[in-house]
Amino acid sequence: MPSRVGRHRLVLPPERTGIRAPRRSGRLLPCRTRRDRNRDPATGMRAALARRRDFAADRKAAGNGASTSLCVIDSMNDSSTPIRVDEPMPHRKVIRAWITPFGDRVIARSIVLLVVDYLLLFAAFAGALLAASSIVKIVCGMAAGFITGRLFIIGHDACHQSLTPNHRLNRWLGRIAFLPSLTPYSLWEVGHNVVHHGYTNLKGFDFVWAPLTPDEYAALSPARRMLDRVYRSGWAPGLYYLVEIWWLRMYFPAKAYLGASRPIFRRDCLLVTGFAALWIGAVVQIAAATQQPTLLLLFTGVAVPFLFWCSMIGFVVYVHHTDPRISWHANRAEWSRAAPFVSTTLHLTFPFGIGGLLHHIMEHTAHHVDMSIPLYGLKDAQAKLEAMLPGRIVVQRFSWRWYFDTARRCKLYDTGRRHWTDYRGRATSDAHLRADAPMAEQRPIDAPTGLSGA
Repeated sequence: MPSRVGRHRLVLPPERTGIRAPRRSGRLLPCRTRRDRNRDPATGMRAALARRRDFAADRKAAGNGASTSLCVIDSMNDSSTPIRVDEPMPHRKVIRAWITPFGDRVIARSIVLLVVDYLLLFAAFAGALLAASSIVKIVCGMAAGFITGRLFIIGHDACHQSLTPNHRLNRWLGRIAFLPSLTPYSLWEVGHNVVHHGYTNLKGFDFVWAPLTPDEYAALSPARRMLDRVYRSGWAPGLYYLVEIWWLRMYFPAKAYLGASRPIFRRDCLLVTGFAALWIGAVVQIAAATQQPTLLLLFTGVAVPFLFWCSMIGFVVYVHHTDPRISWHANRAEWSRAAPFVSTTLHLTFPFGIGGLLHHIMEHTAHHVDMSIPLYGLKDAQAKLEAMLPGRIVVQRFSWRWYFDTARRCKLYDTGRRHWTDYRGRATSDAHLRADAPMAEQRPIDAPTGLSGA
């Protein structure tokens, strides 16, 4: 097994220790502190009322034009006038208000999606275990892996509290949807919701497909350099996810990666372990009952689906945030000024309705702007964003030529010069937009010369 000693830890910054669903209220309320949340409810209520009175007094004294730090601001009216490239980038609150109408969550629709995908999964497993042909078994096993990915996307929505309006129901549905992918719900919630979404493409925080700098790569051992080359070859997204994400950071992670531990982390790991044991046990029983080779069924009914799923999710998270036009940042202040919720995310389009088969997870810019948009609202939300921000959102039609060209060019990232390089340190993309420019001066990053979209 790979070593559990590595570079990145799931350390929660003090201001991001809580996970709260986005508010849709238009009320103006001051932020709650961690100390306030730990108080007795009655004390907390009195404190909240006092803060509200103080806040109202401050606003009255400062006048209508005062600038005050708020948790939530009033939703702004939608606009049909696109923001030109030479105009200032709107505040995230404004951009989010454009797609708020697509955020309606329907319990019945969400449960139907979950049930349908589980029925498809059972059918695929039946083929993987009972088909007469070994080739058909393998194909059905791959189909089971793909449907596992669909279920994971439903669980991903539940983990964001965007699947249904009921938080407790979301937690249960999320855990149920995560079982076939063996994903511990609470650990994904921390690593994805807090770290990845909170600090997308910020070095030292976001660890998912984070590129090394030329200096970091030079400091690696020869074995680790070779492993990085394998990961970024374009042929091994599944290996990357299996080792660097699932094994090291999701499944009973070591303290070196996790930092602070919680009882719920272990319980969720035990939950998926129990499911895996039942899954493997059922396959062994079916092999005995049908007089088939046990190893063959373990391969087609367990290994193939899980490895296909790992390859699928490894590929998806890679293409979401990796492209010669997409930047990484080493300085938190610079990153914050660069509108990362728009500039660090790729919208990858597919023919033949493949985007719909993936539950629209590739409409990813809209998801990063507002995580509360359910999967069935992302397509319209993404279209709205691209209509309102022409030229600012990176949109790419998928092709294998584009994918392997990206893998060839996006090996290391020079945060000083703000461009991608190969393993020899040679620039493979144009310099990205100056990250320390004020938000009002932000422009789309330069597209590398010769990048093919074919």
